[in-house]
Amino acid sequence: MKTTKNKISARLYKAIRISILIVALTICFYTSYAQQTFTNTQYMNNLTPYNPAYSLMNNGGTADALIRKQWQGIPGAPSTFIFDGSMPISSINGSSAGLMVRNDNFAVENFTEANAFFAKSIQLSGNQYLGVSINAGVRWYKATYSSLDPNDPVLANDINETKANIGFGVIYYSDDYYVGVSVPELTIRSLGNASIQDNNSFRNHYYFAGAFVTKLVDDISIKPATLVSYSRGVPVIADISATAIFKNTLGFGVNVRTNSEVAGIISVAYRSFRLGYSYQFGTSSNSLIGVNNATNEVTLRYCFGNAKVDWKAF
Repeated sequence: MKTTKNKISARLYKAIRISILIVALTICFYTSYAQQTFTNTQYMNNLTPYNPAYSLMNNGGTADALIRKQWQGIPGAPSTFIFDGSMPISSINGSSAGLMVRNDNFAVENFTEANAFFAKSIQLSGNQYLGVSINAGVRWYKATYSSLDPNDPVLANDINETKANIGFGVIYYSDDYYVGVSVPELTIRSLGNASIQDNNSFRNHYYFAGAFVTKLVDDISIKPATLVSYSRGVPVIADISATAIFKNTLGFGVNVRTNSEVAGIISVAYRSFRLGYSYQFGTSSNSLIGVNNATNEVTLRYCFGNAKVDWKAF
């Protein structure tokens, strides 16, 4: 009994020590502001849209979908749909290729992005790997301002822009942790007159991410994670989360964002599927009066073949 308690204490101490390290790294990147680049609350279960090199951590092919709805009950409120899928390349050891598609809608503005990617890893030692990825695609931005008031000359000029996109990612990982940096959205030239407002869609986006999984006792593990995003002219935003995983099937988590938003997360895995749901809400008194700033987010993962969803493999 005493040996078991000592093992639990050692694991708990290790978890706390690494959690402090992740928080410290997050603070180094942190500046809190209202405006931000796009991030979702369940990033810890699928980092591929931010860093395609993450796909190397899955032994088989996967497909992921995300739907995110903000400001419930408000017409034209922001909504996001993301799909990504990847498959290992059998002829090239330690490699994967895939596709990422994202669509954002906000009132009269619509943004769509599609990228193909390739990732390759090398084994450094034991179970330590270094993976790199490159992605390329296009971004479309459309704003039909004239639909707001056809008689207003200020809103007469609609915008329809298309830009080429390239990106890359680097990730260092083992069986139970990863640390990565990436620039998946790197526009070759600036947008110009993209929006009456200061448009964020065609800026370069930079991400830092880290997570680890550790077992506390049999059938119970915890997974702290962080995601930091930055874009020129847009203040840094950081997400910090922790998930408790029971029998590798049920996960309960919380995500805290440095713009005063908090989310509760629940995930359920069954065979080749994992379904996740999060509810995010603002905690600041500066929220818009009369606007429900709650956000609902649903994710779904499918693992091809006979592979099972495994939090240990992220």
